Amino acid sequence: MSATTFGSACIDRGCFMKDEFNFLKSKKLHLRKQQLCVRASATATPQTLQIAKNDARLEQVRVGLLGASGYTGAELIRVLANHPYFKINFMTAERKAGEYIGSVFPHLISQDHLPKMIAVQDANFSDVDAVFCCLPHGTTQDIIKGLPNNLKVVDLSADFRLRNIADYEEWYGQPHRAPELQKEAVYGLTEFFREEIKGARLVANPGCYPTSIQLPLVPLIKANLIQNRNIIIDAKSGVSGAGRGAKEALLYTEIAEGIHSYGITSHRHVPEIEQGLCDAANSEITVSFTPHLMPMSRGMQSTIYVEMAQGVSIEDLYQQLKNSYEDEEFVRVLTKNAVPHTRNVRGSNYCLINVFPDRIPGRAIIISVIDNLQKGASGQALQNMNLMMGFKENLGLHNQPLFP
Repeated sequence: MSATTFGSACIDRGCFMKDEFNFLKSKKLHLRKQQLCVRASATATPQTLQIAKNDARLEQVRVGLLGASGYTGAELIRVLANHPYFKINFMTAERKAGEYIGSVFPHLISQDHLPKMIAVQDANFSDVDAVFCCLPHGTTQDIIKGLPNNLKVVDLSADFRLRNIADYEEWYGQPHRAPELQKEAVYGLTEFFREEIKGARLVANPGCYPTSIQLPLVPLIKANLIQNRNIIIDAKSGVSGAGRGAKEALLYTEIAEGIHSYGITSHRHVPEIEQGLCDAANSEITVSFTPHLMPMSRGMQSTIYVEMAQGVSIEDLYQQLKNSYEDEEFVRVLTKNAVPHTRNVRGSNYCLINVFPDRIPGRAIIISVIDNLQKGASGQALQNMNLMMGFKENLGLHNQPLFP
C-alpha cells in the first residue's frame, strides 16, 4: 500500500490501527515518529488524509452528536469517519435509544465501534469538547442554553439563524426561548464569516436553500452589479431536505414522477435569505422565492433571475464570482457556458455556480447547485467545527462527488 508524505507526517491510505491512533491522546509522542493509517472511502483524496503542519491541536476532540437518527446526523457520522481528530463519544436519538447506528442506517454498519444511541437526558456533556446539534427547530434552544459554557456547538436547526427574535416568532410560530444565546450566535456561512466562526462558541449552521442562494448573490450585491429589486428564485430540493419523519406528503406515490411545490410565499427560509442579502446590500431586499421537492433523494438547485445594474454585463457578473471564489476550495465557478448539475455534487461539500444571459435584455440567470445534506447541512457543519477547534476547515470533507 502506497504512502504519501506531507512534511514530517507520513500518511498511509489504509485504516487507523487503534494502537497507532493513541498517539493523538499523548503529547509525549512526536508526530514525526508516527505513521498513521487513515480510514478513507474510495472517493477520498490524499488531501483528506493530510495532517497539516499548521493544525493547532494534535489530540482527539471528543464530540457529542444530538439527533443521530436523522439524515443530517447520519451524514455527519459518515464524514466524521474520515476525520483524523474528531471522535464521537455519544449519540442521541430518542426513539432509537439503545440501538447501534448500523441498525438504524445499514450503510453505516462499518461504524460498529461507535457507542449505542442514548436519550438526550442520559448524555454526559462533561465527556465531550464539542457538540453537533441535529434536532428539529424549537427543541434546540432549551438544550443548548443548558450546556456547559466551555463546549463548542454547531446547531443545524433554524433556532439561532435569525438575529431578530421577533422574526423567529413570526416565521416559526413560537417565541424564542434563548434570546441571550441568540446575541452571541454566529451565522455559519463559512465562506463569508470564517474569522467570526473561528472565535465562536455557538454557530448557527445555515439552511440549505439560503446557502445555495447567498453564495452566488452576496458577492454580486456587494459589488453593486445587480439591482436589489425583482430577484426571483426558483429552488428545487431532494426529498431528504424535508427530513426523515413519516409524513403523508413525502410518501413515494405523493412525490414520485412529479414536482411538488410547497411553502409558496411562506417558506421559513425566506427571512434567512433576506437577512443575508440585506446585510450585503445595507438596505432592504425582498425576494420572490418558491421551493419545490423533486423526486430524488438528495441535491439542490437554485435558479435565480436578476436584473443587472446599469452598464453591467454578464462578463462582469462572471468575473466577480470568479474573483470572489478563486481561493475557495468548496465553491467553484464553472467555465463559461457550463451548466451546474446536482449529480455533479452528490455526496460532496461543493457548490457549483455559473451565470448566463437571459433573453430579456439587462437580466441574467444564475444557477447554483449543492448537496442539501452536505454543503447544505452536515458538510458545512463540519467545515465550521473544524474552524472552531483550530483545524483546517477541509478535514474530513474531501469525499469526491458520487457519480453515476
